[in-house]
Amino acid sequence: MKEERQNKMAITPMNKLILKMGLPMIVSMVLQALYNVIDSIFVANMGSIGAIANQALTYAFPIQIMIIAIGVGTGVGLNALLSKSLGEKDREKVNRIAGNGIFLSICIYLVFLLFGLFGSRWFISLFTEDKEIIEMGTTYLKICTCFSLGSIGYTVYERFLQATGKTMLSTISQISGAVVNIVLDYVFIYPLKMGVAGAAWATIIGQFVSLFIAMYFHYKKNIEINGNIKYIKPNIDLIKDIYSIGVSASLMQALLAVMMAGMNAILGLAKVNQTVLIGSFGIYYKIQQIALFSAFGLSNTIISILSFNYGMQDKKRINDCIKYGIIDTIIVTLVISILFELFAYPLANLFGMAGGTSKEIIKVCVKALRISSIGFIFMGISIAIQGVLQSIRYALRPLIISLLRLTIFVFPIAYLFTKTNNVTEIVWWTFPISEFLTSIISLFILKDSYNNKIKNIKNSKIKNNLIISISREHGTNGKEIGRLVAKKLNIPFYDKEEIKKFAIQNKMIDNNYTEEEIYDKFLSLDVKKEAIINQAKVIKKIANNGDAVIIGRCADYILNDNDNLVKVFIYAPLDYKIKNIMKNYGDNEKEAKKHIIASDKSRAAYYGVIANKVWGDKNNYDLCIDARIGNENVVKIICNYIKNK
Repeated sequence: MKEERQNKMAITPMNKLILKMGLPMIVSMVLQALYNVIDSIFVANMGSIGAIANQALTYAFPIQIMIIAIGVGTGVGLNALLSKSLGEKDREKVNRIAGNGIFLSICIYLVFLLFGLFGSRWFISLFTEDKEIIEMGTTYLKICTCFSLGSIGYTVYERFLQATGKTMLSTISQISGAVVNIVLDYVFIYPLKMGVAGAAWATIIGQFVSLFIAMYFHYKKNIEINGNIKYIKPNIDLIKDIYSIGVSASLMQALLAVMMAGMNAILGLAKVNQTVLIGSFGIYYKIQQIALFSAFGLSNTIISILSFNYGMQDKKRINDCIKYGIIDTIIVTLVISILFELFAYPLANLFGMAGGTSKEIIKVCVKALRISSIGFIFMGISIAIQGVLQSIRYALRPLIISLLRLTIFVFPIAYLFTKTNNVTEIVWWTFPISEFLTSIISLFILKDSYNNKIKNIKNSKIKNNLIISISREHGTNGKEIGRLVAKKLNIPFYDKEEIKKFAIQNKMIDNNYTEEEIYDKFLSLDVKKEAIINQAKVIKKIANNGDAVIIGRCADYILNDNDNLVKVFIYAPLDYKIKNIMKNYGDNEKEAKKHIIASDKSRAAYYGVIANKVWGDKNNYDLCIDARIGNENVVKIICNYIKNK
């Protein structure tokens, strides 16, 4: 489960944490790119037509990247909104968001369906006049776009599973589809001799397998989200919210398609054998995605960790995350660079094992891999910096970096190299040069961004007023115990509602905010940056205002600089908590158990991410008290501890 994974990560040092989080993300992202790579390997080994068949798939590849890009952007927006609403326990909104996700996937599919039917031949014809290549490329692209619902739909259902913490189930779905694709590629292309159409159908069937398995897991296991068809209707506000978050991710992914299409066009101007040059570029670019998507996986990891710590304004953790995030990305890309240098020929030769791809194409591709891999480290630096910039709320600056490394530097440099006499060797220097120049500019952008948003962060001074922070498991009467402690000590008591009142009275909340906006911006237990920052400010102000009892809200972490802070954790066995909930709220046993588990998981996840500690670990508290001894005895223990402190 997501919450459990986060708790494990919370006790890991930052330098290990990034890699521990990053490795699963790398695997997930690389799997997304495998479909076309697998197709290309089998197609390139089709015998005498393998080379031109691979060239046809290279021309089709930008549209496949575009499908992924739009799916990724939609998925990122969905995941963010779903996580937020699940944290707020707004079931109705969760269901409407999910329904709009399904609606959007259908709309996106219809766009690509129309493109497949009417635009496939036109698109392939932009890059070549060879009728055989046009025919192959059109066949492949038409099938992949007209039946792209599997790919688009899977992206949506994958996010449903990830939002509720079922990341392993989404990975199982993804791997299952990839295995089916590999098996069917062989069957369709060789025994059945279906050619590029077989490769396309293998991809489509693999994608639908992933989709159907993900749908099964979702509707069988995802009880947090109602799959009723009534929710599948458009809501303009929700759609705006989805794409306000996801549009930058889509644009950055879409630029990969722009670069691929642009390079196909530029290489087509070179006065050399087009099959050799474009074929080798297609093979190279598909192989190098191992490095590219590895870097993106670590960039997403940086976003996950850094955004939370930036929200908390924890400068040390921010600095550590930036440092180790960039270092770890450099290490991973360096390892991949070395592997590519050592194994360039075996990797390229995967596309020529059956003699379908000419030795000349393989030879040129090996040169491309070895030259281009020199730039992987610089690519990793730029992509890691993009993750940092996204985490600290920059939208345009990461996009500028993508534009630099994928278009602004690449196109003019590549064009100049195509005018040389030794194009098949020299043109590949386009990529390390572009990546190097981009990384230099990225570092300057990072420095400026750091100075603007991080450099002046200062941990606010906390007065040493008596603060009793009470964390509790659901069903332990922790809130009531807190009230009794506050009453006995004659000091203010703050739970969620009292925190809200304090914020309003001290003009920390705009009077124009609705109740939903107040919760969203100040009281949400979802790991949302804005809410984390605002809530921390309110709690610090409460602590500086005088003695207080504060219930939950990670107050023990936020106020850790206070030497007069007493940290209490109240726990109890599950059967005790169930009986308590049944008595206090009238739930039946099943309902009580469900609410306890869900609530405690939510609190543990929030605490684990924000405090970087394990919720309920005795080492994090001054007192850990079993609620079974009764409210009055718990209160007595807390008050006696304070008296003797």
